[in-house]
Amino acid sequence: MKIGVPAEVKPHEYRVAITPAGVHELVRNGHEVSIERGAGLGSHITDEDFAAAGAKLRDRADDVWAEAEMILKVKEPVAEEYGRMREGQVLFTYLHLAASRACTDALLERKVTAIAYETVQKGRTLPLLAPMSEVAGRLATQVGAFYLMRVNGGRGVLPGGVPGVAPAKVVVIGGGVAGLNAAQIAVGMGADVTILDVNLDRLRHIDEIYRGRLRTLVSTGYTIERELPTADLVVGAVLIPGAKAPKLVPNELVAAMKPGSVLVDIAIDQGGCFADSRPTTHDDPVFPVHGSLFYCVANMPGAVAHTSTYALTNVTLPYAVRLANLGWREALRADPALALGLNTHDGVLTSPPVAEAHGLPCTPVETVLAA
Repeated sequence: MKIGVPAEVKPHEYRVAITPAGVHELVRNGHEVSIERGAGLGSHITDEDFAAAGAKLRDRADDVWAEAEMILKVKEPVAEEYGRMREGQVLFTYLHLAASRACTDALLERKVTAIAYETVQKGRTLPLLAPMSEVAGRLATQVGAFYLMRVNGGRGVLPGGVPGVAPAKVVVIGGGVAGLNAAQIAVGMGADVTILDVNLDRLRHIDEIYRGRLRTLVSTGYTIERELPTADLVVGAVLIPGAKAPKLVPNELVAAMKPGSVLVDIAIDQGGCFADSRPTTHDDPVFPVHGSLFYCVANMPGAVAHTSTYALTNVTLPYAVRLANLGWREALRADPALALGLNTHDGVLTSPPVAEAHGLPCTPVETVLAA
């Protein structure tokens, strides 16, 4: 199979969809890998590194897209890439289509077979989303601490405090992979941490890990209303696989929070879990709401691209090899977890949460695979 890896074009997106080890593995399996020149530089992977692993270098993104039967990316296509997609081409990347009608329409119009990393689901786990959730969770607390500094517009609070002065209060909404990693860094900084989740079994698991070093609370509207007015940092880490995130923090609740408090919305890729959230970039990451600061960067892991690229390829490569070796249809038939990643094919939508988000008809994946 001919596999293409273009450079990412979102602002400050420095990740790349493959490493030299990934190229070597695909070539070893008999496939041809074309990579746009410079695609890996943001992750400190040189063209020479890719070439030495067996990749063919292309000067233009147009050439990569035109040659490839399967495109590997990190982020969803943006407007300038829509025209490069073609009927029957396989696209394997993060899509987050519930939050983007424009991208959904483009994939349907171009009749692309789009397989989303974030909806591949094995049991209750999301194996291709997990590493970026780990990165985003850990970063959320770091950037929250940065913006809590008075010189950056925050309250001037040190997360861990000092002897005689209380630490910052950190509230994490969502106890999944991202939320747990955010809490881990906050606890390590010495903050006063509370984590909220609707799943009591998950809270028991977290409590067993931390043994009293943080508090766990069942997440309800009432609990959120009680906790946020005294919080210095709030991390929104809510996820419903493939669907839009629920809006859990209304504007009037933000108005009741401490001046200079910081809210970091990890769920912004899926629309955000704060009512006032809107996507921002690494160029302009924060905006004020009442007296608080919102950080809503939609590609947080791109800021630590070297770590993120290698972490992502660790989990995506086995699936990419299977797609290339078997072809997308046979690979999905053989792996129900991977089959859940199919979002669009031949002009039809196959993801129920995305269909619900946009009010569009949905064709069952089983129907597509049976054809």
